[in-house]
Amino acid sequence: MSISKNTILNHQEIQHKIKRIAYQIYESNVNETELILAGIDSNGYLLAKKIKSNLDKISDIKAVLCKVIIDKKNPLSQIKTSLKEEDYANRSIVLIDDVLNSGNTLIYGVKHFLEVPLKQFKTAVLVNRNHKKFPVKADFKGISLSTSLSEHVEVILDGKQFEAYLK
Repeated sequence: MSISKNTILNHQEIQHKIKRIAYQIYESNVNETELILAGIDSNGYLLAKKIKSNLDKISDIKAVLCKVIIDKKNPLSQIKTSLKEEDYANRSIVLIDDVLNSGNTLIYGVKHFLEVPLKQFKTAVLVNRNHKKFPVKADFKGISLSTSLSEHVEVILDGKQFEAYLK
């Protein structure tokens, strides 16, 4: 028996969503000179890089990438970032992941960044599923999707063709 693959977003639609998220982030940070785009490893970081590329084209804001490494199976373990705390303290941050499912990964990512004073904190996801266990929301989202708990959203952002599908 083969597993069916139902495409949610194709390559062109994902590129459009990324561009729209970049514009929303810009509008929300129009008075900023620098902004931290913190992508959760690995797809969240790939998404952050693509948002940065779009943001660089439409604004003068200096977007700085930060890789956030969270053990998704054990989110209480130490979270690592590619930037030191002093590099993002008192700055505006957007925490980025590919899919917001239960909110588990995002809430622990938020907790990590709230250990230092911040100017502004927002979240962005490509796909927002409606199964949250935690009171966390995506400020910027590509698409909201109601699915069953047994379904899984897979996002492919590396390579030449991007895709989001349900399996």
